Amino acid sequence: MNSIEDSVSTSSQTPLVHRYLWATGSLAAKIQPGGKVGHRYDVTSSNIWLDTQPELLPDIPEEFSKEIVSYLRLYQHRLHIPQVYGLAYDNILLLENVPIDETGNLYPAITDAWEEAKAVRQVYWLYQIIQLWTPLSQLGVAGSLLIPDNLRVQGWCVRLLELVETPHDVSLQQLGECWQPWVAAAKTPVAQELNNIVQQMCSEEANLDSIAAQLNILLLSSAADLPLTLEVAGATDPGLQQTQNEDACYPSDTADPDDLLLPRVSIVCDGIGGHQGGEVASLLAVQSLKLQLRALLTEVKEQADILPPDLIQKQIEASLRIVNNVISNCNNEQKREGTERMGTTLVMAVQLPQIIKSLSGKESQNTHELYLAHVGDSRAYWITRDYCQLLTVDDDVAGREVRSARTLYRKALQRPEATSLSQGLGTKDGEFLRPVIQQFILEEDGILLLCSDGLSDNDWVEHSWRNYAVPVLQGELSLEDAVPQWISLANEKNAHDNISVVLTHCRVSPDPIVSLLRALRPVEVIVPEQQEQEQEQQSELAASSQALLDLLVSEPPVTDETQTPAKPQAKKKWWLLVGGLLILLVSGTSLGLFAWWRLKLNPQTFQQTCGRLPQDLQRLCPPQR
Repeated sequence: MNSIEDSVSTSSQTPLVHRYLWATGSLAAKIQPGGKVGHRYDVTSSNIWLDTQPELLPDIPEEFSKEIVSYLRLYQHRLHIPQVYGLAYDNILLLENVPIDETGNLYPAITDAWEEAKAVRQVYWLYQIIQLWTPLSQLGVAGSLLIPDNLRVQGWCVRLLELVETPHDVSLQQLGECWQPWVAAAKTPVAQELNNIVQQMCSEEANLDSIAAQLNILLLSSAADLPLTLEVAGATDPGLQQTQNEDACYPSDTADPDDLLLPRVSIVCDGIGGHQGGEVASLLAVQSLKLQLRALLTEVKEQADILPPDLIQKQIEASLRIVNNVISNCNNEQKREGTERMGTTLVMAVQLPQIIKSLSGKESQNTHELYLAHVGDSRAYWITRDYCQLLTVDDDVAGREVRSARTLYRKALQRPEATSLSQGLGTKDGEFLRPVIQQFILEEDGILLLCSDGLSDNDWVEHSWRNYAVPVLQGELSLEDAVPQWISLANEKNAHDNISVVLTHCRVSPDPIVSLLRALRPVEVIVPEQQEQEQEQQSELAASSQALLDLLVSEPPVTDETQTPAKPQAKKKWWLLVGGLLILLVSGTSLGLFAWWRLKLNPQTFQQTCGRLPQDLQRLCPPQR
C-alpha cells in the first residue's frame, strides 16, 4: 500500500519503519544484492535485507534453537544486542535492531573508528564490552566480543552485529589479546593505563571485577577533563481527550528554580489506576523520590572516594523500593485489589557530581556520570545531531514473553494484552520490584528526553526527533520552547493520553564564543591612555567577565590609530567595551562576540585577522565598515 519513499502510512497515518534486517550465515552472504527473497525481502547489500512488507508477521519457527534462545534471553540488553525477527527460506535467521543506519548501511566497526575516537570514547567502548562479558558468557556467546568486525559503534554505543556461539569457553585473557592492537593505538592520555589493564587481563590472575573497576575509574577520570553544562526543562499536559492528568514530572513549569536538585535530576511518572489512583501514585512517587535523591546527592558530595557503580545502583534501587512500598501501603490501607491498585511507571535520570582527579591532574567537581532508572513503559531517549537512541526497554507483556524465551517479539505483539504493563511502582510489594538501573557517561553533546507513552506511542519520537531536538542542539531553539513543541506533537499525532516531557540538554563541547575570542586575540585593541582606568574597572568585574576582558585587553598592534589616538574615539571604545561586558553578565557568553564585533578595528588588521581564521569561522566575521 505504501512505496519505499513514503515515511507515513497512507492508511493509518503512523510512521512507516523501513526495517533493514541482518541475514545471518554463509548462505545469505551468497545471495547477490538486487535480488528479492520470498517475494518480500529486497537484498540491498551483502547480508542486508529490507522487509518490503513489515506489516506482515515473518515466518517464525515452532521450536527455538539454542542460538535463538540466546537472543531472547538478552532482550533486556537490546541497546547493544540485536533481536530475532524471523526466518527466511532454508532457515536463514533474520535479525532486527541491528547496527544498520536508516539508509541501509552498517555502522563502522570499532577497529575502523578507533583511531579517530577521542580518549574518553576509546575507554568507554572497552568499558561497555566488559559490561557485556558476563551476560554473554552465561549463555556461551562471549566469543561474539572477540570478533572486531562484529563490534560496531554508533557514536558512544557499542552494538553487536550478531551473536556467535563458541564450542568452548572463552577467557578474559583472550579478550585482552583482542584488545592489544587497539590499546597500541590508543590516545596518549589513556594509553599507558589501558596497557596496564590489558597486561592484567592477559595474565593468569586476571579478575573481571578488578578490570571493570579500573576501567570505570579511568573512564570517569578521562571524562572529568571535559566541561559539562546541564540545562533541564519539563512539563506535563492532560492531552486532548482526557479530563484528568495522571502523569507527573520533575521539573515542571511550576518547579522552584532554586531547587538544589536542578538541573541534575529529571523524572517522569505515568499513573496507573485511574482518577484518584494513578494521579495520586505518580505525584506521590515524584515527591518521595525528590526527598530520597536530595539525601543521595548530599551523601555523594561528602564522599572523599569514588563510589563504584554497583553501590550507587543499589542506593537508587533502595530508594525506589521505599517509594514503591509507600504507594503499596496506601493500596493496602484503602483495600485496593487487582486492577484497582494504584501505581505508576517511572523513568528517572540522576547526574551524580562525584569529585575526582582528572587525567590532566586537576581536581574535577564532576565525573560526568548519569544513572537512568526505569520501571514500566515510560521511556528515555538519547538524541544528538546524528542519531536518536532508545535507552530503555518497556516492562510490558510482550517483552516479558520474549525474555522468558517463549516467543519472538513480533509474534508477542499480536497478543491482545501485548502492551499491558508487567510491573509498576506500587502495584506489588517492594520485594517483587525489578527496576533496571543503568550507568551512562556524558561525553558528547546531546539531549536526554524522558517521556510518558503519550508521546512515545507509535514511534513518533524516532520519527520526529530531527525537527524538535536538532534545533536545540544548534542553538536555534531554547529548551523551554522545545518542551511545548514536543507536547503539541503528541497531541496532534497521538492525542489519546496524558503527556509528560522532560528534556535535559547536556553539553561537553567548549563554548564556541570563547574559542572565537581566543582565535582573535592578536587583534585586541585598546587605547593606551585608557589602560589604567580600564584596570580599575576590571577589579570590580565577576571572574567570568574578567576572563573575557583578559582576552580583549592586551598590547595594541602598531597602527596609525594607536600611535595617534583621538580622545573622543578612545572614550567611545571604552564605553563600548564596558557596555558589552555588562550585557554579557545578563545575557551570557554569546554576547561576548557582540562586544568584540562592536570594536572599531583597523581595516587592514581586520582583514588580516579574518583571513587567519578557519574556513568555518570566517563567516562569523561582520562586514568591514
